[in-house]
Amino acid sequence: MVSKKIAVLPGDGIGPEVCRQAVKVLEAVADRFDHHFDLSSHLMGACAIDATGNPLPDETLEACRAADAVLLGAIGDPKYDHDPSARVRPEQGLLRLRQELGLFANIRPVRAYDVLLAHSPLKKERIQGTDMVIFRELTGGIYFGEKGRTADGEGAYDHCTYSRPEIERIAHLAFRAAAGRRRKLTLVDKANVLETSRLWREVVREMAAQYPEITVDYLFVDNAAMQVILSPTQFDVILTENMFGDIISDEASVIAGSLGLLPSASVGEAVALFEPIHGSYPQAKGKGIANPVAAILSVALLLEHLELDAEAALVREAVDEALNNGILTPELSPTAPYTTEEVGNYIAFWIADSREQQWNRVNVEIGTSTII
Repeated sequence: MVSKKIAVLPGDGIGPEVCRQAVKVLEAVADRFDHHFDLSSHLMGACAIDATGNPLPDETLEACRAADAVLLGAIGDPKYDHDPSARVRPEQGLLRLRQELGLFANIRPVRAYDVLLAHSPLKKERIQGTDMVIFRELTGGIYFGEKGRTADGEGAYDHCTYSRPEIERIAHLAFRAAAGRRRKLTLVDKANVLETSRLWREVVREMAAQYPEITVDYLFVDNAAMQVILSPTQFDVILTENMFGDIISDEASVIAGSLGLLPSASVGEAVALFEPIHGSYPQAKGKGIANPVAAILSVALLLEHLELDAEAALVREAVDEALNNGILTPELSPTAPYTTEEVGNYIAFWIADSREQQWNRVNVEIGTSTII
């Protein structure tokens, strides 16, 4: 029996709703495989500011440090988004958590599901077969560099800096991921203009000698942004710095047809954090329309991180079954939608008792679903 501590940060907006379904799936995995997951819930984001004045309370941070993994719903609230003068913001909690836990690599799988190709704004023939993973450096670069205004207030600056160790540690992760996939790695940079990008390219070229089985190519970020739309199937593993990764990964999200399908992992030397890439979507809060699949697929990444590969594979199988059988929330099935809870129940049921899978599928298809 495996026993692990998991800190759950439901967050804001639809975060608690999708987190409930992700936790339900974790509990189904625990029952199926006789594991024990010690799940504890903690405040972070706007809800934490409202309760404590701090977007990342000390108690939450300590719980995350003590955990084997962290599961996050989403953070953000319009009352902070629409107030540029707000000195304390929900996003500050997430940035601090990344720094405190040393989460230097953000990993985003992007997959085009055949059954959902019509939901992407891109042409089916361009995206069919897309299966890539984006490795974004998360704690360096322009987001964390020195920033400020000039003395007269008429100018501003944001410094971008990177060191060789910062590049090497995420590049090793990306190379190892490529070795277990289709053995291709693409470095996205702007080495024709930026000195930091030239360092990235220099380091990756040197490291490529350690991974002779991996084919490495290099794209400037403007060309890469175009290629992600024109020919996304060419990519296997994309490696890039913080700001470029932020932009490229959000751009690639349109391939899947819904932000509600895309999970992510943020990893470091110890604890790792797992979350859907979507925001808190406050307009949908409490309506039961939020898609929990991204949060559930984040659980699959969490299980892989804990070296529970069979369990992760079963979660993905259950998600595929839900998608293939039309168990979809309104943004993917406006005429015959299922609620957030119904989708979560279906997936958890599939995991918990495979002996009932065929029976459950038939009942769903005739409209008398056994999901509760």
